[in-house]
Amino acid sequence: MPEPNHTSRRTLLRGLGGALAVPLLAGAEEKSETYTNPLGIAVADPFVLREPDGRYVVYGTGGGQGSTAYPAFTSSDLVHWKSIGETYQRNPADSWCTDTFWAPAVYHVKDRYYMFYSAQWRDNPNHEKENYRIGAAVSDKPGGPFRDIRNAPLFDPGYPAIDADLLFDSDGRIYLYYSRCCYKHPIESELADWARKEKIYTEIEESWIYGVEVKPDFTGTIGEPVLVLRPPVRLSDKNAAWENLSVTTKEVNRRWTEGPCSFKHGGLYYLMYSANHYLGENYALGYATAKRPLGPFQKASNNPVLRKNTDRGGTVSGPAHNCVTLSPDGSEMLCLYAGRTAATGSRRVLFLDRMEIRKDGTLLVHGPTMTPQPMPSQKQRRDG
Repeated sequence: MPEPNHTSRRTLLRGLGGALAVPLLAGAEEKSETYTNPLGIAVADPFVLREPDGRYVVYGTGGGQGSTAYPAFTSSDLVHWKSIGETYQRNPADSWCTDTFWAPAVYHVKDRYYMFYSAQWRDNPNHEKENYRIGAAVSDKPGGPFRDIRNAPLFDPGYPAIDADLLFDSDGRIYLYYSRCCYKHPIESELADWARKEKIYTEIEESWIYGVEVKPDFTGTIGEPVLVLRPPVRLSDKNAAWENLSVTTKEVNRRWTEGPCSFKHGGLYYLMYSANHYLGENYALGYATAKRPLGPFQKASNNPVLRKNTDRGGTVSGPAHNCVTLSPDGSEMLCLYAGRTAATGSRRVLFLDRMEIRKDGTLLVHGPTMTPQPMPSQKQRRDG
């Protein structure tokens, strides 16, 4: 059974790890005392890998028009990034996946790197518009090329699945969280009743987050997926108002629970998630906690922990689909996520803000910020 690189996460945060494929000019970084969002990367669905030497690689949605996908960038301070190109390699003629390459997540296990990603499945006899599945690829280097472990999806739950995220538990078991797509998944709820009464929509489709154990060699799953998070059923639910915005603002007849981001802290399992339309201004971030990796999860009362600030005099909208990492010296928790500004328009760009978990277990993200912020702490690196 492969062992994860414990210095890159585990008891506090999800697998980060990440060696530097192309060195950066450290001098420019050391001179910086502050940074300002957004960072200089146009990327969605970010995932950051952190190696024991403190180097980072961020992967994101993109590519896939030919034989490669998933652009990546390297950094040693989480602010200054350098492109290393697209990291996933396939043979378009016979690959199990054809297009729509989304949300890569990469983990360092022993001396190899494993990428889990979403793409459209070639096996589509019914010509479904959304036929996404999750694939698994491996490389000897964090910059790739990543090649599929086998020319097939990791598993087939019988519905479109995206947004893979892995949690390596302290007992050695590995869990995959993913999102079942809204596609052809109409669900009855008080919101659906309201939408019909208001003659806005006849049905409301939903995406749900599931969890399932993964085989140690990453060739498949163990047991049946377990539903861990879904949109609120009742309008009185504390999370209903913000999670219902795509419907109540008449944007679209869908409610999302997607972009899982998991980690363990203080004996609790944290599962961060994104709700509302990813192309809309109300895309926002919440979290839930549980005592066991497959739940039951309880959504937080202080959700959303990250949302647009355009209604508060700011210019940021749609800040969500995040990942979590540590500062170079390990003293700060940081949240990387995609969002938009008035200047970037429809293009999603990368943001970095601090986050914390208080003694009572409450998770906070201090953002979105657009004013100068102190650089992520590097005291240990500088002094050592």
